[in-house]
This record gives sequence, C-alpha cells and structure tokens, in this order.
Amino acid sequence: MANDNFILTPEGREKLEEELHYLETEKRAEIGERIKVAREFGDISENSEYDDAKNEQGMVEARIAEITHILSEATVVNTPKRSNKVNIGSTVTVNMGGKERVFTIVGGAESDVADGKISNESPVGAALIGHKKGEHVETTGPTGRKIEIDIIKIEH
Repeated sequence: MANDNFILTPEGREKLEEELHYLETEKRAEIGERIKVAREFGDISENSEYDDAKNEQGMVEARIAEITHILSEATVVNTPKRSNKVNIGSTVTVNMGGKERVFTIVGGAESDVADGKISNESPVGAALIGHKKGEHVETTGPTGRKIEIDIIKIEH
C-alpha cells in the first residue's frame, strides 16, 4: 500500500490480528506440509504441486508482511459514543439517488465495499465525515459524476 497513514477501528484491528495469527500458525504449517509432500514426488523442476505450494507460500508471506506493516503503522480510532456527527466507525444510512444505502465509515486498510465498509478517504466517505442527520451532502465521484446524499440515520 502506498499510504502509510493507516486508520483502523478497534474491530478492524482485531480482524487483522486474527488473520495474521491464522496465517502465521495454521496456514504456514499447511503450506509447509504441502511443500514437504510435493518434494517427495521427486524432481522439483517439473513438479506443479511444488510450484503451486511455493507460489502460495510467497503470497501468504507477502500478506503477513502487509498486515504486520499495517498494524505497526496504524492509528486506532474509537468512535465517540455520544456524537451526532459522522465519524470513522459510524454506520450511516443515506439516501443516494432515491436508493437507501447503509455504509460503515472505516479507514482505507479495512474498507470492503461488498460488506458496506467504505473508506474515510473515498469521495462518499470523505463527504459524510463531520455531517449530521438530516443534512444534504454533495460530492463528486471518481468518474466525475455529481453525487447527492441525504443523511437519514447515524449509528455508533
């Protein structure tokens, strides 16, 4: 990741710590066993099982390094429980173009649009930060399209 200013919610930090633990313990051991078995097949120069296991080992080690870096550089933010404004960690119900949508505002390291978690650095996330229920917010999307948002509900 190019940005070294990681922001995480406490839940996001916990999720990354769990993933790191899994990768360092179970997944490493599983891949090590696959490599050991593949070596027993003989010549590793033309052994696809060995190549696959080594490739997966490289990807796992890269992900371990990435998570370790994120956790070492991250700022963990706690959402104020009594705030009436959108903050990192807030779950916001909005009306966008006639459709009701629900987003949780998180740091870029834990964003997952498919799960409804949008980054505080995204156009919509950045536009919502600091606004209150009932406010109308406008922003420009990544394609240059104007986005109009009405804040319906904020939960912390």
